[in-house]
Amino acid sequence: MGYYVGPAVILGLLWTRPPLNLLILFFFIVTHMVWKWRYGSGLLASDSTPRDIGDRRQSVSRQPSFTLSEWTDAQEDLLDLDPVPQTPVFDIGSDIRTEADAATLTVTPVGLQERRGSNVSLTLDMCTPGCTEPYGYGASPLSPRDQSAQEYLLQGTHMLTPDMLHTRAIDDQSLQAEFYETPMNFVDPKEYNYPGLVRKNRYKTILPNTHSRVVLKSEDEDDFLTTYINANYLKGYNEEERAYIATQGPTVNTVGDFWRMVWQEKSPIIVMITNLEEKNEKCAEYWPEDTVKHEGIEITVVSVTQEDDYSLRVFTLKCEDEERSLRQYWYTSWPDQKTPDKAPPLLELVQKVERARDDAPPSSGPTIVHCSAGIGRTGCFIATSILCKQLRTEGVVDILKTTCQLRLDRGGMIQTCEQYQFVHHVLSLYEKQLSHSAEE
Repeated sequence: MGYYVGPAVILGLLWTRPPLNLLILFFFIVTHMVWKWRYGSGLLASDSTPRDIGDRRQSVSRQPSFTLSEWTDAQEDLLDLDPVPQTPVFDIGSDIRTEADAATLTVTPVGLQERRGSNVSLTLDMCTPGCTEPYGYGASPLSPRDQSAQEYLLQGTHMLTPDMLHTRAIDDQSLQAEFYETPMNFVDPKEYNYPGLVRKNRYKTILPNTHSRVVLKSEDEDDFLTTYINANYLKGYNEEERAYIATQGPTVNTVGDFWRMVWQEKSPIIVMITNLEEKNEKCAEYWPEDTVKHEGIEITVVSVTQEDDYSLRVFTLKCEDEERSLRQYWYTSWPDQKTPDKAPPLLELVQKVERARDDAPPSSGPTIVHCSAGIGRTGCFIATSILCKQLRTEGVVDILKTTCQLRLDRGGMIQTCEQYQFVHHVLSLYEKQLSHSAEE
């Protein structure tokens, strides 16, 4: 490797033999440059501290963007971080763990089709405030990945008998694998390109799938903004068309649009599954204490009934010479991105809504269901309602097929793995109730 020439030797030569100063200095400079080029360090570098660049780079690469405590605390409010199309995912594996080593967290940018929401794989959506203009609108050919996702959602099925349902409901590992395999089918924001549209959406990447979106009637139908609302029609049991409308919680900017939709669609029922605030605003208070008028529609509160887990408001809606009745079930015992502590109150609410829907006039339109983003809790409620009907009618359930059907019409329905598991638990409980009633 050659000999090391220390600085003491060089200085001694320069001091004792002045005529050789220039020659020695020139030789030293050349040798120093060659040494540095060949071995990556100068002659004057100390060997006392070894430098392992590989280890240093590895330690830097392991540093997560968020501390573990921030990462775990973020799950309840994750949608409030202003989503963007390319979202970093902090993934600690597919199995549920209560603790994890922060050094093992990895950040992987993924497309919208690949986004997953759960307690173990959390999507953290980050964007600079104000950079909110959407990116494009219009039909475009499906990519191979999107085509594959569409095919999966059209064909996905897993029929469960009662015994299979009970076994499946406690098989967390299989449920997780099934959930993560099912495409979310989120909309690419590039499909929307209208200035000002951002003011119509609560979350930037939670957008209505274009083929099933609710189109508001407008005097100027060429003005896209006047026809737009973040809402989708969803099929019900046995492929019933437009049985439900899933939508985001109204914002201050969209309260008028929301009431236009309620009136236009002749909806007899609204199911609200969110609090007005959960750390941040989740939904605007779109109803009055007494009477208010939006978009020519007069909304009057007739009665308010408070139950243990929900409240019921009955409204009278008037527009020109027509008058209708509307019921709002406001379920307040379901935490954001989590699941209720108990399943029976949800089953009770599903059954009450079903009976109210049966009692509505035949000309009534879809039941409107919303939470904050209109995909997580909303998806759980609608899936539970559909599957309860299937279980009563057929004696079996296909939770996977129902989830796929919902996601075809609105991306991200049943947002987290925990919610997917909860739907199985609720259906298992409901089947036991049905069996017990039959025995009596």
